Amino acid sequence: MVDHNQKDERYKARQQKVKESVDAKVNAAQIEKGLFLIITGNGKGKSTSGFGTVARAVGHGLRCGVGQFIKGTWDCGERNLLEQHDVTFAVMATGFTWETQNKEADKQAAQTTWAECKKMLADEHYDLVLLDEMTYMVNYGYIELDDVLTAISQRPAHQSVIITGRAAHRDLIEVADTVSEVRNIKHAFESGIKARKGVDW
Repeated sequence: MVDHNQKDERYKARQQKVKESVDAKVNAAQIEKGLFLIITGNGKGKSTSGFGTVARAVGHGLRCGVGQFIKGTWDCGERNLLEQHDVTFAVMATGFTWETQNKEADKQAAQTTWAECKKMLADEHYDLVLLDEMTYMVNYGYIELDDVLTAISQRPAHQSVIITGRAAHRDLIEVADTVSEVRNIKHAFESGIKARKGVDW
């Protein structure tokens, strides 16, 4: 029977190997630049993750901007909080497309919001820009993919960008530094449970 001292030594040896592997990766990661992140997939939490990163950046004293597409008519808890910390918002404010049912008006609203977002992407004073639900704008053809790719590629070198939304275009995924997919396993709405203030919005 292996005694506790032997188990402890084996554990320490395993953890030392893990530490050496992690340290090697940390030492190899020496590139300093702003990141382009995509949070996509069919699960709940993409916007929440994006706004969480904005909150983190604000906590470090960084300047942030948000372009908010699709859900702009809802009272937004994140906006209520973050505007108090000088986070700039450009909001489409038309709501879900199945509610508006007006493609031309939605497209014009998207273009107006995108124009404000491009100003943030070109401004070196912004450290982080969140383009919330941008994937839909590209997929619907409201905003040209090439225009998005150009704005992101020409942004200040230190600036990070986050795009959220389902079905991120493969060309965006190709140039992104980090891509995360949120998978749906269960959703309360599918069981007839109403969206809850402070949790869902």
